[in-house]
Order: sequence, then C-alpha cells, then structure tokens
Amino acid sequence: MTLKLYYHPLSSYCHKALIALYENDIPFEPIVVNLADEQSSAEMKALWPVGKFPVLKDEKRGHAIAESSVIIDYLDAHYARKRLIPMDPDAAWQARMWDRFFDLYVMEKQGKLVEDNLRPAEARDSHGVAKAKDVIEKSYAILENKLGDNTWAIGDEYSLADCAASPALFYAGLAVPITDATPKLKAYYERLVRRPSYLRALKEAEPFFHWVPMDVKPRLPA
Repeated sequence: MTLKLYYHPLSSYCHKALIALYENDIPFEPIVVNLADEQSSAEMKALWPVGKFPVLKDEKRGHAIAESSVIIDYLDAHYARKRLIPMDPDAAWQARMWDRFFDLYVMEKQGKLVEDNLRPAEARDSHGVAKAKDVIEKSYAILENKLGDNTWAIGDEYSLADCAASPALFYAGLAVPITDATPKLKAYYERLVRRPSYLRALKEAEPFFHWVPMDVKPRLPA
C-alpha cells in the first residue's frame, strides 16, 4: 500500500490525521507504535528522528511527512477528493489559524494536565495545572463568541480547523467540561464527535480508553 501511518489510536494528534484520511476514504496501512518499546518505534524514528507520531510514509513518492497539520496539507495536495484546507486564500489562512488555536490553546494545555497526572505526587505542578485549565476555559469563551451561527469552525464547510478541534475538545472536556454556559460550543462539540470520520477514530480508540491518565475516562458519544 502506498501510504503508511505510524500512530497510536489514543493520540489526539494522530486523531487529526486519521480524520483527514477517513474524510476522503484514502487507503492506508495503519502501523500502531508503542513509544516505550524501542523495537516498535524504531521504524518510525528512522523516518522522523524527533520520535513523535503521527508520521505518514508515502512509498510512491518517497516522502516521510510529520506533524498532523502538515500531513493534512500533504493529503490535500496529493490524495484528497475534498480539500480540508480551502482553495480560497482567505478561508485557507483562517483554517490554518484556528488549527493553531486548537492545537496551542486547547490540546497542548490538555497535554499539560495529562503530563501532570503521570508525575509522582510529590512532583505535581498545581500552579501549572490551574494555569492550563484557565487557558482552556478562556479558549472555550473565545470559541463561544467566534462560532456565531457557523456549523463548523470557519463557516459551513468542514476543514482543517475542525480536524484539530475534534480531539482537542474531546480530551480537554475530560478535565474542563463543556457545559450549557457555552451553548454554541457545546452544540459544535456534539457535531464534531458525531462526524463519521471522527466517530470512527474514537471507536478504534475505545479499547484503549482505560489507559488515559485522567480521573474521568473518555467515552464514546451517547
């Protein structure tokens, strides 16, 4: 098979790449990587020495593509029937900007909470955790104001920004629930997790949900 995706089913950034592949029914070979196992991760690290997934290997073109947003860009250029980065230049920069917003101000802050839960009790960073939660809450407020009557992040078309939003909000909601205080965001979230492409990724991740190091474990949407 031309495309191989090195990933883990629980990884939020891997979810982004999976969404793009599933949105366009792009055939690929999934290769699950255990970063704690040198043998399991050796092939991926040979392609991308940084050692972080996801990594997409295109054997036909001889490329190894890292970073979820770049993978989506690459798929748009070479494999997608329906682009996730709009052709219109103004819509394109908006999709990229909100992709960065979800990664940096929601997903990355959720990662801080996960990292802290993996630390020994004496090494916990309560100040850092409080600060991360505060950023997530502020991000929710920004999104509530930004969404307006939009169906998706930047309008009526599903885009790169929504690929980023899906896992960011799914995992962030475990620690900072999305409530009726932000009704537009809550409705947007419900659309995201029921999108067939993301629901497929979540169903594949479900057997691993018990591994998520949070007090509240993830669940499939009801």
